[in-house]
Amino acid sequence: MENRGYVHIYTGDGKGKTTAAFGLAVRALCAGKDVYIGQFVKSMKYGETRIEELFGRAGKGCGRVRIEQLGRGCFLGRHPDPADVQSAREGLARCTEAASGGRYGVVVLDELNIALHYGLLTVDEVSELLDRRAPATEIVITGRYAPQTLIDRADLVTEMREVRHYYSAGVLSREGIDR
Repeated sequence: MENRGYVHIYTGDGKGKTTAAFGLAVRALCAGKDVYIGQFVKSMKYGETRIEELFGRAGKGCGRVRIEQLGRGCFLGRHPDPADVQSAREGLARCTEAASGGRYGVVVLDELNIALHYGLLTVDEVSELLDRRAPATEIVITGRYAPQTLIDRADLVTEMREVRHYYSAGVLSREGIDR
């Protein structure tokens, strides 16, 4: 059972879903596993994406982590159009290749639940990725609004719940803490 990959879902309205996924990615990298991170609905480099410089193909790293921002970036505030859907599907195809190829010990599908929520992808398309993944590949899916079908299929589900957040007191996103 130790060599089997499991499916994790980090969901809910609280802060920390992506941070938890990147923490697991760093843990896996430090244990010698290669990691692929596909980020849906994101269009800017956040602080955590710098792990690619440390472990990745750029800079002084050795090519053990690959981070791709998939789709056409953040469409929140506008309705996604057919080009957004097509781009998300192309991104999911790259994620499927990473999950099924056997190279990566961990594949993170960051904000995939948001892509599902807005209709960029279907649960059936994601289920196909899960069916095709290499047996030892761990899959981590993040984002609010995880559909019940994926929750039922997952081996580990963590729901982040906001109890209090300093944003409501006017504190903006801070470098190294929130982004």
